[in-house]
Amino acid sequence: MQMIGSNDWEQRTELLIGEKNIEKLHRSRVLIVGLGGVGACTAEMLCRAGVGQMTIVDGDTYQLTNLNRQLSSFTGNIGKKKAIVIAKKLIDINPGIILKVVDEYIKKEDMQNLFTDSFDYVIDAIDTLSPKIYLIYNSLKKSIPLVSSMGSGGKSDPALVKIADISDSHTCNLARILRKRLHKLGIYDGFNVVFSSEATDPDTIEITEEEINKRTVVGTISYMPVVFGCYCASVVIRNLLDNKV
Repeated sequence: MQMIGSNDWEQRTELLIGEKNIEKLHRSRVLIVGLGGVGACTAEMLCRAGVGQMTIVDGDTYQLTNLNRQLSSFTGNIGKKKAIVIAKKLIDINPGIILKVVDEYIKKEDMQNLFTDSFDYVIDAIDTLSPKIYLIYNSLKKSIPLVSSMGSGGKSDPALVKIADISDSHTCNLARILRKRLHKLGIYDGFNVVFSSEATDPDTIEITEEEINKRTVVGTISYMPVVFGCYCASVVIRNLLDNKV
């Protein structure tokens, strides 16, 4: 049985993974692009696990429709910048975190500019297809490990959420379109995705003209983006620690 100081906020994590792995997480540098229901949860889980350096990217603001599924969405945050709100939350969890905040929407042609810093892992939690593709493309081009979240909308069974190489993903419509577009860039495999094998009911999808950069909205239940975010965080942490968790 180990003896760990009672004042150490990471004592439960250290008990599970050990002091050397805690230190490894402290030194790890992670890029998270997209701070919606999935990305914000991923960022929080990584911060609570002890990841010491993060760059978080999102140019969006909180809307009323975010309240049903985004952990940092509250009525008092409506209209506030997601990146700023999430940054304050992460610092409140760990004041020692080294945090870079990019409060802007990154277009595909500007995606490579995110990589002026070096990273140990990249998390793609982007909803919009074009920047999603080019984040993946640039990460792989620089040989940076990556996990990409597929669609959590239209899903309700957490038992059907899976982690697999993009080449082994199926059922998910976003994954299908992503594979097709990546094939044109010569990418067929080489990174993990979090996806659900649950079929999406077409009645849960609506055409919209009100959402920026989206042609459709999909019905979403409160817990599914969080499940996807936790799965993404688990991929990052386990791989940073050579699957020792």
